[in-house]
Amino acid sequence: MNEQPFPSRFAAIIVAAGQGLRAGQPIPKQFAMWRGRPVIRHSAQALAAAGASPIVAVIPEGADAIAAEALEGIAGVLLLTGGATRQQSVCNGLVALEQHGCERVIIHDAARPGLSRAVIDRLLAALDVHEAAIPVLPVIDSMIGEASGMMAATMPREALRRVQTPQAFRFEQILDAHRAWQGEANAGDDAQVAQAAGIAVTLVEGDEALHKLTVASDFSAPLAASRIGFGYDVHRLEPGEELWLCGVQIEHERGLAGHSDADVAIHALVDAILGAAAAGDIGQHFPPSDPQWKGASSDRFLRRAMEIAADAGYALGNADVTIVCEAPKIGPHREAMRERLAAILGVDIAAVSVKATTTEKLGPMGRGEGIAAQAVVNLVSFQG
Repeated sequence: MNEQPFPSRFAAIIVAAGQGLRAGQPIPKQFAMWRGRPVIRHSAQALAAAGASPIVAVIPEGADAIAAEALEGIAGVLLLTGGATRQQSVCNGLVALEQHGCERVIIHDAARPGLSRAVIDRLLAALDVHEAAIPVLPVIDSMIGEASGMMAATMPREALRRVQTPQAFRFEQILDAHRAWQGEANAGDDAQVAQAAGIAVTLVEGDEALHKLTVASDFSAPLAASRIGFGYDVHRLEPGEELWLCGVQIEHERGLAGHSDADVAIHALVDAILGAAAAGDIGQHFPPSDPQWKGASSDRFLRRAMEIAADAGYALGNADVTIVCEAPKIGPHREAMRERLAAILGVDIAAVSVKATTTEKLGPMGRGEGIAAQAVVNLVSFQG
């Protein structure tokens, strides 16, 4: 990640230091897959596209590797360890930004990945005439108070608003407000910190898409139409090459030759995903003539293919890979291969199948000259 000062329209902080245990994911929810990519990546890409730089991602202690992987390729991202509370994490982020000479800052919770350019633009426009701005939505349901499990007073919903992030501030003011905070650092959001410091906070229109991912069902978006894709690839076995299959390195007297790491199984899977999304093929997106792909790990191709599918509105339903070779034996490595593919794809291992077969000594694969692979995937729409 880049760690130098940046000229920018505005800076941003993505708060992603919690554990997200209620979401029922195997990893903290901000790094779990949602609609084809890690949760935190959605917000980082939206902010970067709007001109935010630098973007400080405040993450849990020890999460540098998983965060760097989730945010790979997004310019201007800095990783920072958070504090014990959300408020402390934001304060850490603001202090880290101080050296960059920011005039404006947007503070956003990673758990709200549905961030649109329209919301960002409304916030920035509001900062031209106001000290701070937050997105809000009206309260639709009737509101009541509660006392010991019983209904108490009715509350006028017309005067109430649902508060969202991101929230926008003039940088020096919100930094001073955090430093001036008295008592426990447990404010629910930065607007509360700003208001306590006497900063006037204006309201702009929010977006229902900014729903906060909280429980397991939030990661099970309604699925509608599905698409099928097929991929096939073959590479020659050569002495002196490493052998990579499904992202797993296998000890063998020969390895697969190719411009990248020549992982024939992942290449077939990438083509299947791109085919299902009607997005071309692996050679179109990662041409062998491009020197940046020389020796590249094929997991980069697979992650990018899933991003392309996500941009088209699709998530992976399941994937089935068949490896065709006489040697090495695939059986002893099958579960490791499934685990690795599932990790790259960000899906449960139950959605990934890896099989092997031979050609009964027939043809180039039967003579041990190379290894082939074919893959079939089902992409499901999350737009329905």
